[in-house]
Amino acid sequence: MDATSNNSLSFKSIYKDFKEITKAGLAVSVVFSSVAGYLLGFDLDHPFSWITLIYLAVGGYCMVGASNAFNQVIEKDLDALMDRTKKRPVPAGRMSTTTALIIACLLTIVGIALLYMINAKSAMFGAISIFLYTSLYTPLKSKTPLSVFVGAFPGAIPFMLGWVAATDHFGIEAGTLFLIQFFWQFPHFWAIGWFLYEDYEKAGFFMLPTGKKDKATALQTMLYTVWLILASLLPCLGYTGQLKISVYAAIIVLLLGLWMLYYAVKLYQERTSKAARALMMTSVFYISLLQLVYIVDKFLR
Repeated sequence: MDATSNNSLSFKSIYKDFKEITKAGLAVSVVFSSVAGYLLGFDLDHPFSWITLIYLAVGGYCMVGASNAFNQVIEKDLDALMDRTKKRPVPAGRMSTTTALIIACLLTIVGIALLYMINAKSAMFGAISIFLYTSLYTPLKSKTPLSVFVGAFPGAIPFMLGWVAATDHFGIEAGTLFLIQFFWQFPHFWAIGWFLYEDYEKAGFFMLPTGKKDKATALQTMLYTVWLILASLLPCLGYTGQLKISVYAAIIVLLLGLWMLYYAVKLYQERTSKAARALMMTSVFYISLLQLVYIVDKFLR
């Protein structure tokens, strides 16, 4: 009985540590974006395939999981300084750096292999994402606020990746999906950087554009939200190839954008952690709802 109980606890702890080292919540949201892009991309010329969708979902999870595992190996000493991250497997001592590195390497190999089984372009973008996140974004976080700009590139790949997986083509459609998620990164991560400012400061991370919780940072957050709204409406103008949305969908997308802009304006007016947290939560709902609107509109048109 004791052996069974110990085995059960051991499995649960391993499962919990794996979820934390790969940041499962973030990885699942990224997979959702990739699946959304795939559902938007398939058509009569590129028929739907469950196998491709499974490869994309598992490969996408591995891609994000590998990036996060590498990140936690590199930042283990800095993670130990922050309340938000000090209980992660590596800084807490539950997982060795070597084990975390092996997990990261295995996830990289499996993820890129699965994406390559879809097509070479998907594997290429997956590899680029891991490289940018690990080799550029991660070291830049402690050196310059431009790290968020650099990190927005790998962060914007998943939505686009789904389209590329469906069509084996990178064109104006995939570029538009990339642009939407690229602009979304800024208000989302600056909001996080705002309400976690003191915690990030302990590790010497520069996440806000001015380095401070000031009016200039709040203004940039608001302006990038406007750019996001404009990018999200591009598919209704007829210039984005096969990626199109109806006027009705565009109205809903505009309302979603104004909803997010409302909280960005509140951050500008109040400049509080509470306002920043509200904007962050709204941004999470915004991107998911926008993707659902795009998908539903495609199948209703």
